[in-house]
Amino acid sequence: MKTTLANGLDIFKEKKYLIAGILNVTPDSFSDGGIFFDKKPAVERALLMEREGADIIDIGGESTRPGAEPVTIEEELERIIPVIGEIRKRSNIIISVDTYKSKVAEEAIKSGADIVNDVSGTSFDSKMVDIVKKYNVPIIIMHIKGTPKNMQKNPVYNNLLEEIYEFLREKKEKLNRAGIGDDKIIVDPGIGFGKTWDDNFKIINNLAYFKELNLPILIGVSKKSFLSLGGKYSVGEREEQTCVANLISLMKGASIVRVHNVVSARKMIETLLAFEEN
Repeated sequence: MKTTLANGLDIFKEKKYLIAGILNVTPDSFSDGGIFFDKKPAVERALLMEREGADIIDIGGESTRPGAEPVTIEEELERIIPVIGEIRKRSNIIISVDTYKSKVAEEAIKSGADIVNDVSGTSFDSKMVDIVKKYNVPIIIMHIKGTPKNMQKNPVYNNLLEEIYEFLREKKEKLNRAGIGDDKIIVDPGIGFGKTWDDNFKIINNLAYFKELNLPILIGVSKKSFLSLGGKYSVGEREEQTCVANLISLMKGASIVRVHNVVSARKMIETLLAFEEN
């Protein structure tokens, strides 16, 4: 089975808000400790998130947590391609591949992925634009300052919001020049990717600033360290904070939340929609 997003992000015609369920096929994820590293639990997790209400399964084979070491193309492919292929055999859910490597993106698309989620916004691999164009798939372009290995080593901005906005605008225009329309582009300001804790709160409080790009906004806050509220809460104690941050993000202009807990996100969105409709 294969979803069809060839005409753009048509799913937004059906739903106002979308949930992207996170599937880390890695041994060193900050959130789940590698429990979905093997194919069988990874596939079962994806199918469970679909039943729970996920609209997208976002699959990554390389940890991009602060300080993470890169993995080879071969290793990343070995981790994710069997998982993507098996999910596609059993489901027509939208699959996003979380990678900044064009070769990985291409093989993932061939195996059934529908969207490329590039944490570098096409900065790390210039060929990514060609792959997205060749296969006519949507792309999520995220802002990052530095690389996952060094991004949290004292990130400093002269103007936080303006610098992120200009980065995303430039990447959008680069895609447009390559023949990739706005209907194939989602932006992500990159919470936690080269940002201080205060930066993350400021970005979410000012998401309307990025609405001028006229593109859907994805927010990924799930369990991230700024939600420890000054170190008070461990990774496993950040569920309520995640829901609050996601709710505020949607109210400020986001369209997609990227989460570990799909059930909580679904209930939050159902409640938000109830308020909006009454």
